[in-house]
Amino acid sequence: MMNDPQNNVHLSKDETALYRARQRSRNKVLGIVLGSLAVLFFAISIVKIAAQVTGSH
Repeated sequence: MMNDPQNNVHLSKDETALYRARQRSRNKVLGIVLGSLAVLFFAISIVKIAAQVTGSH
C-alpha cells in the first residue's frame, strides 16, 4: 500500500491530491458498475414477473 504505516511513508501534498483523485475515480467507476447491476437485476425481475402474468391468462 502506498501509505503503509509500517514504512512511515508520508506523501507530499501533490502526491496526496493525486492519490485522492485516483481514489475518487475508482469510486465513481465502482458506483456506476454497482448501479448498473442493480438496474439490470430490477429489469430482469420486471420481465420475469411480466412473463408470469401474461403466461397465466
